[in-house]
Amino acid sequence: MDLEKQPQKPAVPVETRRADHALRASDADRDRFADILRDALAEGRLDAEEHSERIDAVYRAKTLGELEPLVADLPATGRRTGAAPYPPETDEPTGPAENLVAVFSSSTRKGRWRVGRRTNAFSLFGSVELDLTEALFGQRLTVINATSIFGSVEVRVPENITLRGSGTGFFGNFEVVTLEAADPEAPVVVVNGYAVFGNVEAKPKRGRRISDLHDRLRKHLG
Repeated sequence: MDLEKQPQKPAVPVETRRADHALRASDADRDRFADILRDALAEGRLDAEEHSERIDAVYRAKTLGELEPLVADLPATGRRTGAAPYPPETDEPTGPAENLVAVFSSSTRKGRWRVGRRTNAFSLFGSVELDLTEALFGQRLTVINATSIFGSVEVRVPENITLRGSGTGFFGNFEVVTLEAADPEAPVVVVNGYAVFGNVEAKPKRGRRISDLHDRLRKHLG
């Protein structure tokens, strides 16, 4: 008995698929993929080390083709849709990460300042202090890459945001006090890196909170 032939969908040309993969990734694209990874970490699909590795790869990716494999093994249901409380128009323009370097010296960033998507903190026989308790967050995810060699890097965040991260201490201390915000749309700070004969510490600052967090969310979501 002959089977009835079913119409087949036309295949997408290989050239078209290659062209899509070759498209340059925007900052909004990277944030979207980072959100997918954040959800996967919260759901237990990725451990902290895997999340750290993939987040680092997300922010090093230049094209969409480099981003897609990073979430290929994660369910589509975990991918966010709809409006975000931190829309693209509030993001900073494309540019290099902010660098704080302390070599036989100290470097401090605190007060009311706008936090970028990525910050590199490097200490060599010195100290770096990053105080985010009064900072302005223009995006949901902020990644801090901290490196301490015979020095220290200290990160302080408000109590009502999410703080995650992972790293390694070689004859030193690398400590991130994990914090989960009650509001799922609160800013997320991820601290990654390592300490060699030094100290990297990230934790919430007692009594310091983003006082207008809910007003800010209602403004963007309304």
